Amino acid sequence: MYSSGPFNRQPQNLEEWAELLRIEELPIFSNTAQNIYHALDDKKKGAMDLASVILQDPNLTAKLLRFANSPYYNPSRQKINTISRAIVILGLELIRELTLACSFFESILSSADKERANKEIAWAIHAAVQARELAILTRDLCPEEVFIAALLHNIGHIAFWCSSNKYAVQFHGAISRSKLEAKEAEKKTLGFCLIDLSKKLSKSWHLGGLIDAAISHPDSEDKRIRTVRIGSQICNAIAQGWDSKAMADCMEQMEDLSGKPREALEPRIKANINKAVDIARQFGALDASTHISPDQKLPAVAVHEEEGPNRKQIQFQVLQDISSHISSGAINLNVLLEMVLEGIHRGVAMDRTLFMLLGSDKMSLNEKISLGWQRDYAAEKFHIHNNDFNGNLLFHDLQHHDGLWYKPEEHAALYTQQIENYFGRHECFVFPIKVERKSVGLIYCDRGIGNETLSPEDFSAAKHFVRQAEIGLTLYRMKTNN
Repeated sequence: MYSSGPFNRQPQNLEEWAELLRIEELPIFSNTAQNIYHALDDKKKGAMDLASVILQDPNLTAKLLRFANSPYYNPSRQKINTISRAIVILGLELIRELTLACSFFESILSSADKERANKEIAWAIHAAVQARELAILTRDLCPEEVFIAALLHNIGHIAFWCSSNKYAVQFHGAISRSKLEAKEAEKKTLGFCLIDLSKKLSKSWHLGGLIDAAISHPDSEDKRIRTVRIGSQICNAIAQGWDSKAMADCMEQMEDLSGKPREALEPRIKANINKAVDIARQFGALDASTHISPDQKLPAVAVHEEEGPNRKQIQFQVLQDISSHISSGAINLNVLLEMVLEGIHRGVAMDRTLFMLLGSDKMSLNEKISLGWQRDYAAEKFHIHNNDFNGNLLFHDLQHHDGLWYKPEEHAALYTQQIENYFGRHECFVFPIKVERKSVGLIYCDRGIGNETLSPEDFSAAKHFVRQAEIGLTLYRMKTNN
């Protein structure tokens, strides 16, 4: 977390606090969240645009795949090895919500380990699980959306208490020492309540949908907003006791929403406590998980450092997904190519990977799928034309069957101005995609960001994925021609 930046003085009002926390404290969450929503809000963009955002972050990718294979989110236990397949199996909306949750915790869990911060995280996760389970009881069409709305309902509290900015830390102490009720202490110390900070952050992050609706209108009688609100109220009621007035009020509201009697609801609420602990641990919030159920004995978990991804294991797993898709008899070309590119990108550890389709005039190559390119999210897709005097490395490659390993010092003439403008001068692999011996496009990949060297083993592994693409495309064409 950052403790310096544009704020070299103490924030004076709500707007300045919101800006400090947005820019300095949770910048990763801010950028990731906006890109996720951008990918889904733009009707021209789809699953691969969302996958591209996710795959920029290896840690996020690993966490998302772990969630996608957990019984909580994948009760059918279909093995999912790629983000592409996760989107197909679980659906865009669930993947969006899971990604947003993972990116959020990726940001806040790197903050200083404070008691209050862990309590805020625990409360958020517990409230989210209780709200989601209530949404399922009320037959909500998208309980995962309720989960995320409840998770982020008190985002102002979490952002403030998880901040390690020196000015925030000073106010942590002042509020903690106050003898006043929470809202009164916040108002007196900061000049505003943290719920107001939640509203500001929701707007500046463009969270929208149910998340923003629940934050902006917390007292609404809308059924879904009530569900989000009750999730938090259940946590408060449990803290006060099962025989408390707060719990009786919660039960009355839940009976009204679900049509279930208290006798059926209470065991569910208690079971949800263990679910919340499990979810917290999956998010990596081990310290926070102990605050969800301090009075219950829960099994301890061993904490292991997560090892980096094993390339060969990733290659094997992705190839399994590709084989399953090809043998399913219902080949979706976009999904097939997305999985192939993901296999090269993750399994061969490429920085930038690109599939381009050959135009009908055979004189142009047009980007269809790309991963890892550091450019403006709204930038135009790549279009390469065969108008260089002696050709260029892409059109040169289309004449070869097995693809080539290009190096700037050995193939200088093929790195034309057009290629430099789009890709720079980097060592790269380029493979033509051929169906019935005719080129239909190509795959380009390089390590042009980290500039790590390529190896013959890398070339062989990438080539194997390309062959899977050609097999799938050939089978698809054979089936459509019958």
